[in-house]
Amino acid sequence: MLTFTPLSGAAKSSRISPLAYLLQVDDIKILLDCGSPDWCPEPAPSAQDGNGMTENGFHWEQYCDKLREIAPSVDLVLLSHGDLAHSGLYPYAYSRWGLKAPAYSTLPVQAMARIAATEEAEGIRDEEDVDNAREEATPMIEDGESLQGASNASQESQPEVGSYPRPRLSKGKYVATPQEVHDSFDAVNTLRYSQPAHLSGRCQGLTITPFNAGHTLGGTIWKIRSPSVGTIVYAVNLNHMRERHLDGTVLISGAGGAVSESLARPDLLITDAGRANVVGSRRKDRDAALIDTITTTLSSRSSLLLPCDASTRILELLVLLDQHWSFARLKFPICLLSRTGREMLTFVRSMMEWLGGTVSKEDVGEETSGKRSNKRRREDDADEEAIGAFALRFKHLEFFPNPQVLLQTYSSKDPKLILAVPASLSHGPSRLLFADFAAVPDNVILLTGRGEEGTLGRMLFERWNNSQRAEDKWDKGKLGNSVMLDGSLELRLNSKVPLTGVELEIFQQKLRLAREKAAVAQAALVRNQQLLEADEGADSSDSDSDAEDEEDVERALGLDTEATRTDGADWGRGMDTDDGGRQILSFDIYLKGNVSRAASFFKSAGKENQRFRMFPYVEKKRRVDEYGEVIDVAMWVRRGKIMEEEAEDEEAKERKRQEEEAKVPEEVPSKYVSTVVEVQLACRLLFVDLEGLNDGRAIKTIIPKVAPRKLIIVHGEPATTESLLESCANIRTMTKDIHAPAESESVQIGQNTNSYTISLSDEMLASVRMSRFEDNEVAFVTGRITTSASSNVPVLEPTNQASLSISRPSLALPRVIGARPTQRLSHSTMIGELKLTALKARLAAVGVQAELIGEGVLVCRAGDVETVAVRKSARGQVELEGTVCDVYYKVRKEIYGLHALVSA
Repeated sequence: MLTFTPLSGAAKSSRISPLAYLLQVDDIKILLDCGSPDWCPEPAPSAQDGNGMTENGFHWEQYCDKLREIAPSVDLVLLSHGDLAHSGLYPYAYSRWGLKAPAYSTLPVQAMARIAATEEAEGIRDEEDVDNAREEATPMIEDGESLQGASNASQESQPEVGSYPRPRLSKGKYVATPQEVHDSFDAVNTLRYSQPAHLSGRCQGLTITPFNAGHTLGGTIWKIRSPSVGTIVYAVNLNHMRERHLDGTVLISGAGGAVSESLARPDLLITDAGRANVVGSRRKDRDAALIDTITTTLSSRSSLLLPCDASTRILELLVLLDQHWSFARLKFPICLLSRTGREMLTFVRSMMEWLGGTVSKEDVGEETSGKRSNKRRREDDADEEAIGAFALRFKHLEFFPNPQVLLQTYSSKDPKLILAVPASLSHGPSRLLFADFAAVPDNVILLTGRGEEGTLGRMLFERWNNSQRAEDKWDKGKLGNSVMLDGSLELRLNSKVPLTGVELEIFQQKLRLAREKAAVAQAALVRNQQLLEADEGADSSDSDSDAEDEEDVERALGLDTEATRTDGADWGRGMDTDDGGRQILSFDIYLKGNVSRAASFFKSAGKENQRFRMFPYVEKKRRVDEYGEVIDVAMWVRRGKIMEEEAEDEEAKERKRQEEEAKVPEEVPSKYVSTVVEVQLACRLLFVDLEGLNDGRAIKTIIPKVAPRKLIIVHGEPATTESLLESCANIRTMTKDIHAPAESESVQIGQNTNSYTISLSDEMLASVRMSRFEDNEVAFVTGRITTSASSNVPVLEPTNQASLSISRPSLALPRVIGARPTQRLSHSTMIGELKLTALKARLAAVGVQAELIGEGVLVCRAGDVETVAVRKSARGQVELEGTVCDVYYKVRKEIYGLHALVSA
């Protein structure tokens, strides 16, 4: 049985991001994608504070609560794309919610998702104290007074020490640390396209295979094959069009737009309806509008701000801009504001085999002139960051970690093209630049995506779209025109500033007290540890050499031998001395106070017999093997380090210390500040669709060609979902078993089936004739089940037909002369689904001409006389009609070859 539950990104929903779905196949729970929302939305009109939180909390709380609840019970995680909407929440769920199930993705998805999550984690944590802003009912300060919201001229300080006011929210932002991001994605298993993976453990029997989905580098269509429910295809955010750095999806291939055989006719197709009612414009027109706007703005000595993502769709932009800069010989700088920009391009250059489009052909360094080729080769050898053959060099691109470094390099009046993350303008460099950029006339803000609902990027897109004429809307196949922004806009800017003055003195005092307290606690811990350790060097029976060896060991361990050793005569005293000194006793269990002697329970001869309160002592002897005494490796390692340190001179030590300090700079004491500013809008705004997704026409064409037996629609707004449902209902050959579940609504498909594990005996395995069908081998067997005391798995053994026939009671029948006993013929079963196009290709290979006429009829002929027709009914039955001739037997043989023949 199959159960599908959308956790987020459901159909008929106003919020279609992020994407996360729970697919349960029998008892196996599969998490399809694990996206994160935009953690910094704009405040809603009914918000109680500046963080966009209402009385019911953030809009993502319901999704996060469900994911936290099911995370420990998930058996498999599949990631389809490397952006935040598909993989952003996986690091946090892996590190803190127990999502430790095996995760699979392609290699580019793993790398791009890691970069995108790292960029988001560092960007948000550099502006907000997300770890401490959680689990409080209302924003409070230490003296119990409620913290009021900030006005235009007020500031809210959130210092790192506990004495400063810090607003604590009832709900939190689940942002992982950069280290958690790296650790989580290191645990992801990577696959190549069309590489089947046969799972084990809890997922025994499942086979998963990734296919190219387009849209992003390494984007994946997941094919899940189960022995109980059949084939499941999970395909969201597809792009069938070839781009500059990517090929289109393999779901539709060839000149005729035929569906790939591996993905055709699945038992269940899960796809999205995000752009089902969108009429896309031509790619040539979109690129021309983008390039013309950029060139015109820069030529007029103005600048452009282009918000973009950190890892996926930015590659298409960079390739387009680099080609135009090289062709037009422009000298204006292209500035990328991203902490992970260099790392991202390094990963991409190392994964050239995953790229497609024109990049793989144009940027391989093939030159007609040998002189120019040698020059480029020398330049490439000098470029340490160039990985691969001259690909994706981006000579016109400059990297900046933050806006401050950009302003130090280029003046605000210099014309330049700025690519800043994130694309939603919710935080980070793009938001800081927008606050200053939007107030300058003739500057242009260029949007390439709609953004998530509730973000600043989405608000700007809606303002642009509402300013267009009805026939020029973005979803009508038109490009639209740029608009002039006017009015004002209030923005909340978060930042992290160093402590100064009194705040810095208070922080240093707190830090000093904390260090002193930690030192006292450490000293107490060391003293208690010394009291708990057994004394190995105080026995008077030990030889002098043994005592010296023990002293060497204690000296190597850094212990004070005089303080830790006790003489054998001291065991009898154990009393606190009058001068304040304390006798250190060594027992297996530490005993406080005057406990060296204790009265025995039994008495003898009228006087009290005193006994030492002492537990049994086991002497620790030296371990000896066949080679002699076992060497203490740890002690020699410590001695080796001491010798190395003594060998270094003082200058080397000083130089090494300076290098280490330069590598790990000490973090300056700082606090978090939130400021509300009023931005006067005076720039121009333009939207050009470069999301790289299928439009409505492509979606409504691909799904009927795939011809799934059952269909589940997700990730769509109400209007787009209804449009896709209506289109599927109007197609006669399309399945009627279509579901569009809402968020948290479960859809059950199929019936409960029980699967059992059985072992075949060697005799049975030798007699079985296997037939191959797709990725499996099937056969028909008859036998009896036996059990063994040594194993709980039953064994299937062949039956003895002779003994069975003897044991059966037979009726006395009159014998008829010349009559033979009746015998039952075993019948055969053919497994598979005949595709007439595949049969036509096989017949052409053996020299038989075939032609499709009508619907479901293939006419095969080898001459004018020998003609055979193959008919396929709607119920899947295959009929072979024609005269008995050579063509007949050839066609039948090829039909048999497309099926798995199982004989009883």
